Amino acid sequence: MPILSTLLCFFCLWWPISVSADEFGVVVKSAEMKLQGDSYVLAAEFDYQLSMRAKEALENGIPLYWVVQVKVLQHRDMLWNKTLVEGSIRYKIQYHALLNMYRIKNEYTSEVTNFSTLAAALDSMSKVRNFSVIDKAALASDQHYFAAVQVKLDRDSLPLPLRPTAYVSPQWFLSSAWYVWSLTN
Repeated sequence: MPILSTLLCFFCLWWPISVSADEFGVVVKSAEMKLQGDSYVLAAEFDYQLSMRAKEALENGIPLYWVVQVKVLQHRDMLWNKTLVEGSIRYKIQYHALLNMYRIKNEYTSEVTNFSTLAAALDSMSKVRNFSVIDKAALASDQHYFAAVQVKLDRDSLPLPLRPTAYVSPQWFLSSAWYVWSLTN
């Protein structure tokens, strides 16, 4: 019994009772796929709210990597849903103290953009437009398909000393839930 109470005391002291009054994380505000020419393209909007720990890491020169994942799945009654295609866009956000600028690199297109504020940088990452996902020819008209999108903070890209904290602290749970919708063809 003393071991149990010691463990309980340890976790009560170790785990913060109240992380913060601020909400943090990523929310998928909207997502859809539209037919453009012969392929479906993704248009999505996200809301990034960084925790204090993530902001501190950025301000100390640690880059954060975000991955926008998108899937197209075929519904099957008797078996698991079949994944037809998976795609991703990876963003790197980094603060440069000497320039007092935030830099976003879209690793899918290799486009690099600088911003004077964190809010402007996050706003830039919050919109995905015209990301080609799947060809129309890959979808049969008699089947039911759905699409899903998620934004994840790539905690494995953090510096090694920061990773253990990132896996246990709620301040680093900054990924969104899957946003799923029916894909009409």
